[in-house]
Amino acid sequence: MTEASPQFLTVGADERRIAVRVTEGVSTARKPGVIWCGGFLSDMRGTKAEALAEWGAKVGRRVVRFDYSGHGESAEGFEDGTISRWAEEAAAVFDAFTKGPQIVVGSSMGGWIALLLARSLAARRKSKRLAALVLIAPAPDFTEELMWKAMPDDIRNTILTEGVWMRPSEYGPAQPVTRGLIEDGRTNLVLGAPFAIGCPVRILQGVADPDVPWQHAVRLSSCLAEDDVVLTLIKDGDHRLSRPEDLERIIAAVEEVGGH
Repeated sequence: MTEASPQFLTVGADERRIAVRVTEGVSTARKPGVIWCGGFLSDMRGTKAEALAEWGAKVGRRVVRFDYSGHGESAEGFEDGTISRWAEEAAAVFDAFTKGPQIVVGSSMGGWIALLLARSLAARRKSKRLAALVLIAPAPDFTEELMWKAMPDDIRNTILTEGVWMRPSEYGPAQPVTRGLIEDGRTNLVLGAPFAIGCPVRILQGVADPDVPWQHAVRLSSCLAEDDVVLTLIKDGDHRLSRPEDLERIIAAVEEVGGH
C-alpha cells in the first residue's frame, strides 16, 4: 500500500520521536476507530498491521499505527526500551491521534501494551474511549513468565552482570534482552489477580505457537472474568498469525466488536 512519509510525535522527557501512520476514515460511536500496538521488535509495516490499514482504507475506517522507540521508523534507542516507555508511547499516540471510541488491536507484546493502555485510560477516567480489545497471541508479563522464568542460570547471570543478553531469533537478527527490560517488566505485571477492562475482549491464539503457549492466553482469559471475552484457539496457528486465513480472522474480530 503506497503511503506518504510517517508523522512524528515527541514523547517523554528524553524527547523520543515516535513514527505514526494514519489511514484516514470515519470514527464514530457506532463505528470506532482502530489503533494498532505491535509486538517486540516488530513494526507497523508488518503483514498484520498493513492488512488492518488496507481494510481501513477499503471500508473508510480510521486506523492509527505507530512504532515504539527502537522499532521500525522510530529506529533509535532499542536497548533503552522498557515496557513502561513503550506503554507511555502508546498512551501518547492514543491521546494525540485518536478521537472517540477506539478498538485497540495488540499483537504479542502489543497485547500487554493494550492492557496497560486500558489501565491508563481507566486511571484518567477515559475508559469510555475504549470500545474493545482485539489481542493476537497476547504476551502480557512475557519478560517474567516467558523469558526470565525459562532462562537457565548462565543467561540470567549474563543479564545481571553484563546488562544485556543477545537472544537468538528465528525471525531475524538476535534480539537484545536487557536487565532494564526485565526489571521494568516486573513493575507492569498484570496476571497476578483478576482485573476488569470494561469492554469486549477478543483473543486469537495459535495452538502451535512456539513463543507464547496457548495456556498463556487461557490464563489471561481467566483474569478477565468480569468482561465479555471470547478466546479463539487456532489449532495450526503459529505465533505470527499472518496467513491469509489468519488475517481474515483478525479483521472479522475487529468488525464483530466494532460494527461493519
